[in-house]
Amino acid sequence: MPKEHILVCLSSSPSNERIVRMAGKMAQAFCASLTALYVQTPGDADMNAEDTVRLQANMRLGQQLGAEIVTTHGEDVATQIAEYVRLSDVTKIVIGRSGIQRRHFWSESTLTEQLITLAPEVDIYIIPDVEAYKNCRRNQPLTIRPAFPTARELLLTIGILAVTTVIGWIFLRLSFANANIIMVYLLGVLLTSTFTSGYTCGVLSAFLSVLLFNYFMTEPRLSLAAYGSKYPITFAVMFAAALLTSTLAAKLKAHAQLSARDAYRTKLLFDMNRQLQKAETPEEVYRMTATQIQKLMQRDVLIYPAQGNALLDGNIYPADGSSPYSIPDTDREQNVVQWVWQNRKRAGATTQNFPKAKRLYLAIRTGQQIYGVVGIPMEKQTQPDAFTSSVLFSILGECSLALDNLRNAREKEEAAVLAKNEQLRANLLRSISHDLRTPLTSISGNADTLLHSYDVLDEQTRKQIFTDIYDDAQWLTGLVENLLSITKIVDGSVKLHLSDQVVDDIISEALRHIDRRAAEHHIAVDCGDVLLLARMDAGLIMQVLINLVNNAVKYTPVGSNIRITAIPRENMAEICVSDNGPGIPNELKERVFEMFFTGGNPIGDSRRSLGLGLTLCQTIVHAHHGEMTLKDNSPHGCIFSFTIPLSEVNLNE
Repeated sequence: MPKEHILVCLSSSPSNERIVRMAGKMAQAFCASLTALYVQTPGDADMNAEDTVRLQANMRLGQQLGAEIVTTHGEDVATQIAEYVRLSDVTKIVIGRSGIQRRHFWSESTLTEQLITLAPEVDIYIIPDVEAYKNCRRNQPLTIRPAFPTARELLLTIGILAVTTVIGWIFLRLSFANANIIMVYLLGVLLTSTFTSGYTCGVLSAFLSVLLFNYFMTEPRLSLAAYGSKYPITFAVMFAAALLTSTLAAKLKAHAQLSARDAYRTKLLFDMNRQLQKAETPEEVYRMTATQIQKLMQRDVLIYPAQGNALLDGNIYPADGSSPYSIPDTDREQNVVQWVWQNRKRAGATTQNFPKAKRLYLAIRTGQQIYGVVGIPMEKQTQPDAFTSSVLFSILGECSLALDNLRNAREKEEAAVLAKNEQLRANLLRSISHDLRTPLTSISGNADTLLHSYDVLDEQTRKQIFTDIYDDAQWLTGLVENLLSITKIVDGSVKLHLSDQVVDDIISEALRHIDRRAAEHHIAVDCGDVLLLARMDAGLIMQVLINLVNNAVKYTPVGSNIRITAIPRENMAEICVSDNGPGIPNELKERVFEMFFTGGNPIGDSRRSLGLGLTLCQTIVHAHHGEMTLKDNSPHGCIFSFTIPLSEVNLNE
């Protein structure tokens, strides 16, 4: 079953608060997503301050209830709502019922009737608000707010009319038809509406065009009288055409301004979203957020970032793009910041909470998770308009979403590291408990035999039991040393004691400490004719060689050939340990250096390796800034090679 999507319509009506709250309750009851839509019309430019404040309060209420605030524009509100419903898969619409009724059959349909026609497949919930609307209308006297043009616009209108009149007089002298002259005046009306704001100059230009045409272009000229009986109809049609032209031009200008606003908002949010996707730290997110708010409001931005459950010191991002700096300790609005942090609501200038503050403070939050507080200076306590508020909420929403994503990614990474550590610990415990059982049992059994049957055993048998106990103890000692070595090198507690050493001497010393079973194999060393002097920690590199040779002895049949070579390669010494044993399958080669990986290879003495030797070797080589590799030997077998830096001293000098 698809998820419900509820749309509530925002307006500046006093009853709209009740409608938004009802939609929030419905969204909670249906477990639905909630969208609060505001359709901006060209007439909103004349909205008074009281309606503007009420509209912004309704927007904030919708945001607090978890609604996504969406602003669109258009002259036909019902069409805009229906189109958004179609594109966004809205299933329910919540609107209020106003007191406007259809008085005649030719009257325009109400918003509710239009929505029922345009969106018949959507459930429409009508919240009664007639009394609130009537009370609002009764308390507000009918006022007419004409848009008075500026002096510049009046002079421009007069100039255009003068030019059109001169052109019309020229056309008249050239015996052009009156229709051509009328078209010139219509062009003048269109130009006037284009280069002036509002409807006043356009209507004035339409009216004066008719008067000028009558005064200068009709008989008797220089008089408002007209001889022709059809001229009144011509004047009426001309005035209607001019008035319609100016009205359409003004509407096109208003729509163009709204489209430019939407384009600016879309670009602003798109750029911010694109930049936030590249942000890797919360500091970058805060900086990008401040930059976008500066573009929108051209003011300094104060941001108090959050870390865990604490609010850090605030940083001011200057509007001129200079480097941010910490807020001075003398700032007296810390109580407002703490109130916003604790209550997760806006406060400060232009609000009812701490209205005397110099800044408007907003919370950066998603749901109940808050990521910081933003402070924006408000000049003369001026309330931001609906467009600015909508974009500001969208910017803060993008910021909180980016911070939420960073937090989730960090928690996911920490969980993955924790899971990996737990897995390593589990593998270690499992391997130790399983693989140490055989040598410990062997030591215990042999010791018990010697303890109770020492006198009845011959000398050769007792020597063999002592040898087995010693071998098992040595294996356990090597295991513990490998574990300690890996742990110390990884956490950095071991410091390399570097010195210049002859590679041939290190190999010879390492061969004295290899497994006693190496005597059953053929081991050869070839270091070339030139002595190699390498910079290394002699003890650790010998441990690498011992592990590699012991692995070759352990995993190859008796009588196999093991070869150790050392050659110079650029500024590194490459040491190789090769054998002609069965080799390692290709599918296992990528995992041989993993901790606790053994590949399932059987060992002659029934003890499995814990898979720590090669891991230790690779860790030691990396600590020397070298590389360790594995490749096949020809015709069969393995070659383990590693590099260490050559000494800067030349033995030939």
